[in-house]
Amino acid sequence: MIVAANLKTNLTRQETLEYVETLSNTNIAQGTKVLVFPATSSLNSFNTSLTIGAQNAYPTKNGAFTGEIGLVHLQEFNIKSILLGHSERRHILGETQEKIVEKFNFFKEQGFEIVYCVGERLQEREAGLEATLAYIQKQYEGIDTSYEKLTVAYEPVWAIGTGLVPTLVDIETIHSELKKLSSAPLLYGGSVKLNNVKDIYNVPNVDGVLVGSAALEVKDFSAMVEIANSISK
Repeated sequence: MIVAANLKTNLTRQETLEYVETLSNTNIAQGTKVLVFPATSSLNSFNTSLTIGAQNAYPTKNGAFTGEIGLVHLQEFNIKSILLGHSERRHILGETQEKIVEKFNFFKEQGFEIVYCVGERLQEREAGLEATLAYIQKQYEGIDTSYEKLTVAYEPVWAIGTGLVPTLVDIETIHSELKKLSSAPLLYGGSVKLNNVKDIYNVPNVDGVLVGSAALEVKDFSAMVEIANSISK
């Protein structure tokens, strides 16, 4: 089971250091993998067995790209994991599929572990399953779905941070369809909470979760990891 925390634009460098130290003391079973994606300014050389990843980076070693970070900045902290395609970068920050594919290919060439996000907006959701799947399938265009270090995260955009969650049947339906597009581990994200995570873990074709706001309290996220330890798939 994979349990990933996207801390987004939260927690200072010191707070993140304390977060990682606390989380590192959590019991992690052999079949459980834990990833943490801190804010860019909170990246550090953490003394931990957890996988620390970047929420974003520019597809370059370094250069004249004001406001961005490149490969050298990730290498400084021995970071080899990255989150790509998140809906907030697509819909708030305007990243196109072409730019996301460029990033994917660059970091694939560097051997990075890639957590690649896909998901539908409310308008696709309301238009039905066929429209939802057609929208999501476009987010696979240009992506090497057979990349051995790929993990896909399905995040219905309308559920992120809203408290709205698809039914377990809905999650199972989407995940079963997305498994046809890639055999990579498939996470669920979108208003994952401590009180619903166990049910989500147990949905067929769910290989873990990508947690946003509910991961900000390390004790809650640690509890999610402990629950994952008890799930056998």
